[in-house]
Amino acid sequence: MENSAKPKKRPARRGDFVHFLSIPTRWRDNDVYGHVNNVVYYSYFDTVVNEHLIREGGLDIHRSPVIGVVVETLCQFHQELCFPEVIEAGICVKRLGNRSVTYHIGLFKEGHEEPAATGHFVHVYIERETRKPVPIPESIREALVPLVVEEKEE
Repeated sequence: MENSAKPKKRPARRGDFVHFLSIPTRWRDNDVYGHVNNVVYYSYFDTVVNEHLIREGGLDIHRSPVIGVVVETLCQFHQELCFPEVIEAGICVKRLGNRSVTYHIGLFKEGHEEPAATGHFVHVYIERETRKPVPIPESIREALVPLVVEEKEE
């Protein structure tokens, strides 16, 4: 019998990510259990992605006629984050399509090689007014191309 199982993906490491942003945790990020609440991780995902699009792609969050909306997101938690810590959020692009982009995201404790959390984030580009899907604007695409990486196996 032939083994048709897919090769196992190795766990993410710092070197898998192309762009990093330091994000300090805030007092209010902690919950009653003494660690950063799970919903806040998605805020960190949003922050690292949009910071890159604004800074490198010229995204004007108030006036751009084409915007990216989140259609899917996932987060896997590996270790706790707590206030006061600095998170180093890393991103790369796993898929760059005509109208959508899939980011791979890693949240690291400052200076650590193993992620505290990993996940993905999918943007679909739409016209702000009509909400209809459109191609990714060229300036955004140019900012995303350097982030594209291939999937790595064990």
